[in-house]
Amino acid sequence: MTPHSYTATINWERDGASFSDNRYSRGHEWRFDGGITVPASSSPASVPLPFSVANAVDPEEALVAATASCHMLCFLWLAAQRGFVVESYQDQAFGIMEANNEGKVVFSRITLRPRVQFHHPGPTPQELEQLHHAAHESCYIANTLKCAVVVEDHY
Repeated sequence: MTPHSYTATINWERDGASFSDNRYSRGHEWRFDGGITVPASSSPASVPLPFSVANAVDPEEALVAATASCHMLCFLWLAAQRGFVVESYQDQAFGIMEANNEGKVVFSRITLRPRVQFHHPGPTPQELEQLHHAAHESCYIANTLKCAVVVEDHY
């Protein structure tokens, strides 16, 4: 495979706030090569308000979303290859962060909970399970992560 390169530009400015006492905004922007800009911040679980921005995307939820999105895109591609027509796909994914054995805070698990609606006829439960397994095996993000990525209760 030919290597691919992906870029994101991260922009933060102090805007005159105090800095050395940690009383500065963690709000910043992510700019992607397609032209979209996304407001980003630390998670309010990591840095209390008002120094984080509650309605911005934080890196932790972005990682969960990227994992779920990658799985979905692989799943849709595989379903189409196998002749199944997907009408809708929704996932209420979540990630768990906790201290590992070395005391470092890490994602210990990301759980995907996809709900897929098919145009009839859809796959059997066994075929659906196989599609999710194959999608998981194909997902670049899941293959990169150290933590467990689990697909559960997708019926």
